[in-house]
Amino acid sequence: MKQKPLPKLKKELDKWFSLYIRLKNTLPGGLTVCWTCSAVKHYKEMHAGHFQSRRHLATRWDELNVQVQCPRCNLFNQGEQYTFGRLLDARLGKGTSDKLYKLSRTTVKFMRHDYLGKIHDYKYKVKKLIEDCE
Repeated sequence: MKQKPLPKLKKELDKWFSLYIRLKNTLPGGLTVCWTCSAVKHYKEMHAGHFQSRRHLATRWDELNVQVQCPRCNLFNQGEQYTFGRLLDARLGKGTSDKLYKLSRTTVKFMRHDYLGKIHDYKYKVKKLIEDCE
């Protein structure tokens, strides 16, 4: 059986991680609130917005670094990074944004088993969240 190339595993992990981020913050009826502007939309219409860019692997799948954002904030307003960081510190503790910034600048290397393990974990978490909603 042919193994999936690493870029496909990364893309699959992104998919499951994004779904998890949006589902874990879902209100009844599938609604969720944008981290930065408080817009309320269905989780399928929202994004998993990153405080530190996805290009930084050390924080790409860090649950503190990624929060629900509406498309306007995430895409058209470049993630509202300043507001995002201030809210991280206000809601999750002073210094959270600095810690994430420093962590994002570290070097990490993910191997096949790392991707597969994370994909397995987030698939399981998504399944549990969906079961709990029913």
